[in-house]
Amino acid sequence: MTGKTELSGGPSLPQERRVVTAVPGPKSQELMARKQASVANGIGTVLPVFARRAGGGVLEDVDGNSFIDFGSGIAVTSVGNSAEAVVRRATEQLNDFTHTCAMVVPYEPYVQVCEELAKVTPGDHEKKSALFNSGAEAVENAVKIARAHTGRQAVVVFDHGYHGRTNLTMALTSKNMPYKHSFGPFAPEVYRVPVAYPYRWLTGPENCAEEAAAQAIDQITKQIGPDNVAAIIIEPVLGEGGFIVPAKGFLPRIQQFAQDNGIVFVADEIQSGFCRTGQWFACEDEGLVPDLITTAKGIAGGMPLAAVTGRADIMDSAHSGGLGGTYGGNPVACAAALGSIETMRELDLPAKARRIEEVMKPRLEKLAEKSDIIGDVRGRGAMLAIELVKPGGKEPDPEATAALAKACHQQGLLVLTTGTYGNVVRFLPPLVIGEDLLNEGLDVLEEAVSGL
Repeated sequence: MTGKTELSGGPSLPQERRVVTAVPGPKSQELMARKQASVANGIGTVLPVFARRAGGGVLEDVDGNSFIDFGSGIAVTSVGNSAEAVVRRATEQLNDFTHTCAMVVPYEPYVQVCEELAKVTPGDHEKKSALFNSGAEAVENAVKIARAHTGRQAVVVFDHGYHGRTNLTMALTSKNMPYKHSFGPFAPEVYRVPVAYPYRWLTGPENCAEEAAAQAIDQITKQIGPDNVAAIIIEPVLGEGGFIVPAKGFLPRIQQFAQDNGIVFVADEIQSGFCRTGQWFACEDEGLVPDLITTAKGIAGGMPLAAVTGRADIMDSAHSGGLGGTYGGNPVACAAALGSIETMRELDLPAKARRIEEVMKPRLEKLAEKSDIIGDVRGRGAMLAIELVKPGGKEPDPEATAALAKACHQQGLLVLTTGTYGNVVRFLPPLVIGEDLLNEGLDVLEEAVSGL
């Protein structure tokens, strides 16, 4: 990884941090007033500025401030906000046609994306895919496919998991606020079991994998019955729950239990997939080959696209016409995905993600040694996080977390918060970010932590 960014938002977008007004500036404040008057209050805002341009490792607002981007639109713009191949392919497709509906008149880009997914996802078995618009749609359709394949109804998910905002995926999601509060009742036949969360496992991280797996399997066996379970769904690195990396050994044991009982094992790689963790998919870290894998976010360089990919016999369980949607696999989004995958290969973005970890993680660990509010540093590749706690223990400190994020924002660094307890700062830089920006962003973070 070089010190400069390979891809940017064009030659006129300087790859630099620049704060020239208050944050938010006057133009952003004017636009925010318009937003409040016309946009539903349920659409929140992390950083109250309005984007004008973005690319490489920066985001420029309408007031001329330039922020180092440690968010990537929540792990979406891994190849940058305007990668050349994404823009080129999407533009070419726009010039041909924008829509026919793949269920009415199909088109080659849809097929090409499914072919590429068969190549890049884990396993050498025969695979098929179906394309959708969002991660939540992908998860919901994975459940449909698993139920059709098994003839069963129950779905097992895990503590701290996040799977979307539709009615079914809200039921699958662990965190109440802001995702579920006041929106029930939720879909039935969803069951939640423990996950191996090393930092918060009561008997210590060394016992975490074995004990958590045993508890999860025991609960499934006693409370549901394996013969009633259609699918077990888990994020190989849990995203909105706080970038929790399950203790080694936990995921293989859960997958083996699924295989032994004819349960479809689904890896939700919507946030962790497409090179983000230093591999094409996070489940590869322990050699997992899921029956189904759900993807979205990083798949198409910012265009709305999602997929379910899996064993051909399972994917073909749904009857003709049972899967789809008017916009699912939109031709422009498919073209963008082909450009995104092309970029990932050409720039070897898994290696870029590993290099980001090599730069960031040691500095975060040194910062944790000096700060009594950082309880844990975790993650892989360019999916890293710090968990903030009150000094002297492990009590979550969401107030300090919010203050830290705001301090970073004021100094031109975009970071995101997350976690079941709202006490995790997550780092998701574009995989094409320059190393100079990466280190400068860490400088801003260190200064912000020291000011708390």
